[in-house]
Amino acid sequence: MRDLMAITERPEVISLAGGLPDVSGFPPQMLERVAKAMTDGAGPRRARRPYGPTEGMAKVHEAIQVVMAEEGTQVDLGELLVTTGGQQAIDLVCKTLVDPGDVVLAEGPTYPGAIPSFTAYQADVRQLEMDEHGLRIDLLEETLDQLDEAGIRPKFLYTIPTFQNPAGVTMSLERRKQLVKIAQERELLVVEDSPYSLLRYEGDPLPTLRSLDGGNYVIYLGTFSKILAAGLRIGWIAAPRAIRQKMNIGKQGADLCSPSTSQVVIEACFQDLPLWRSYLEDVKGRYQGRRDVMLSSLAHAMPEGTSWTRPEGGLFLWVTLPEALDTTDLLARALRSNVAFVPGRAAYTDGRGGHSMRVNFSGVNADDIHEGVRRIGDVVFEQLELYGDVMGEAPPKRRATDRPTGAKPPVDDAPEQGALVEFPRRRSAERPA
Repeated sequence: MRDLMAITERPEVISLAGGLPDVSGFPPQMLERVAKAMTDGAGPRRARRPYGPTEGMAKVHEAIQVVMAEEGTQVDLGELLVTTGGQQAIDLVCKTLVDPGDVVLAEGPTYPGAIPSFTAYQADVRQLEMDEHGLRIDLLEETLDQLDEAGIRPKFLYTIPTFQNPAGVTMSLERRKQLVKIAQERELLVVEDSPYSLLRYEGDPLPTLRSLDGGNYVIYLGTFSKILAAGLRIGWIAAPRAIRQKMNIGKQGADLCSPSTSQVVIEACFQDLPLWRSYLEDVKGRYQGRRDVMLSSLAHAMPEGTSWTRPEGGLFLWVTLPEALDTTDLLARALRSNVAFVPGRAAYTDGRGGHSMRVNFSGVNADDIHEGVRRIGDVVFEQLELYGDVMGEAPPKRRATDRPTGAKPPVDDAPEQGALVEFPRRRSAERPA
């Protein structure tokens, strides 16, 4: 992940790897408000002061309330903690709750940036498969029963229920209700990571887990990165007060407070709510167009036997290639063609995901999406042809251009990392002279 973030500094690389928002359409009126806040009155004093409240500025808390209300979710100011990006929010959850060896439940695949946090605190991560309706609740119940029989209590379940990263799928309303019911009956903490839920451009919005639960067992994580600007590095946690208090202490030891300058910028951006809402609608329109370009490009560039999800919002698609390929190796070859993606193994802790990859469509324009997918497709065909030569198989076929795009559930049953894969042996009559 560190290497892929560094790639964004190389202008020659078309990066479909990151989760970067597009800020090219940032409204001039909003920039004017930001400039005014940074130069007039109390703005400079607040922006220049080295420290602010560890829990965040009051005006930023009010902006968070506005954002969560857009999702139909109410939160008290005393439950909020401003963080340095959504990544710190995940880290603080682990710092507060996880001791070495504790079991943490997560979706499989899961956000590649969460895995370093889980492993840094030496959690025992158990990943549960998803399908097109999100996390499989039946597998969750089975796992909880097995853990209960072993006398093990998981510290929390980490989930991205809306436009999941990396899979792009959304948990159904029925499963959300089932999950909240299980959390309440079993006293299971659920960490709901929700960076993308306002980026819906198809279908009807669904209630957050937090709104269904009322804030008893759900810890909600949010960020301004995807709905404003990633460089501000401001996120937040909405948690039961006792947990929030412990997290606030943990944050104080990490960075004392999140950047005051960034918080002043957020306050300025939310002074005109109609302008912010208009900006968000514009962003969603651009993302929908880019998603459609990526779907079309995949249909033209990828071989038969490839499938991908079709998200109704968010930033990502999950692509599953023929099993002969390993996307970790494929990435090294793709980088030589100046294109990048996230290999599927980065979304698992146990070596699964070998023939899958995450691709992003929000951070690059339509032409670069088309060209980037074309380059990946060329590398895929090159590797498949090499595999076919070795195995004596026919070369791969390209998809028919009028064939509808696939939407295979993001379940990957590739062998675990380190396992041997036995190739079928040719009969002697099939061997070349």
